[in-house]
Amino acid sequence: MHTLPEISSQVRRDIVRMVHKVNSGHPGGSLGCTDFLVTLYFDLMRHNPKNFSMDGENEDLFFLSNGHISPVFYSVLARSGYFPVAELNTFRHIDSRLQGHPTTHEGLPGVRIASGSLGQGMSVAIGAALAKKVNGDKHLVFTLHGDGELQEGQIWEAAMFAPHNKVDNLICTIDANGQQIDGATDNVLGLGDIGQKFKTFGWDVVTIKDGNDLQQVGDGMREAINRTGKGKPICVVMHTEMGAGVDFMMGSHKWHGIAPNDAQLEEALAQLPETLGDY
Repeated sequence: MHTLPEISSQVRRDIVRMVHKVNSGHPGGSLGCTDFLVTLYFDLMRHNPKNFSMDGENEDLFFLSNGHISPVFYSVLARSGYFPVAELNTFRHIDSRLQGHPTTHEGLPGVRIASGSLGQGMSVAIGAALAKKVNGDKHLVFTLHGDGELQEGQIWEAAMFAPHNKVDNLICTIDANGQQIDGATDNVLGLGDIGQKFKTFGWDVVTIKDGNDLQQVGDGMREAINRTGKGKPICVVMHTEMGAGVDFMMGSHKWHGIAPNDAQLEEALAQLPETLGDY
């Protein structure tokens, strides 16, 4: 069995290689959210990769709302057994199931919604969580959102709806890296205190100070899981660093949506041990 740090290193290798190969994609946020998704899929979430179904009955569900970080999502899905790892070679190719933003029409296992447009994942997740309640299904629904995504109005409609309807089997995680495509979120459209905003709307809030520390991610998400079923939806405010794991990509919005060149790829891979085998 591979450890979570080993899996995270391999997933980061997958991300930079996928984006480099097609000179297109979003490496910064993908690298920043690697530790979260690895922890969720390989440690915490109760799911069945070998028998994927769109209805998701009797298993935990995950919805990626900030769909541009598809490289990390595809890598984690493949590495956890949803589809062959070799298919990562087709990322962003014409007619591939692995498009730049996740889609559903090609039937890629692990993907339940198309998430090219930001702001919609929380609404979908609330619907799925309510369906589980109606069906007596005790499993949970998880989502991931970018902090820049919170500038979308639909998010706040959903944020009002969930506590009003006591959707307490829902855990929404915010990737608070402080960056978006045009610069720092504080400069583009300041978000203020995200956790306090959600508390005011009626959510229970958990904070992860370092979302690139696997121990802190695991502890924070377990705390969030322990708080479900108590009448409130859970918001996890997770502070990460864009580009985490590759030193020259870290902390800058410039790596939101550009690919490394050949020399930069080699520099990145030198910092990321190959642990599970490259595809």
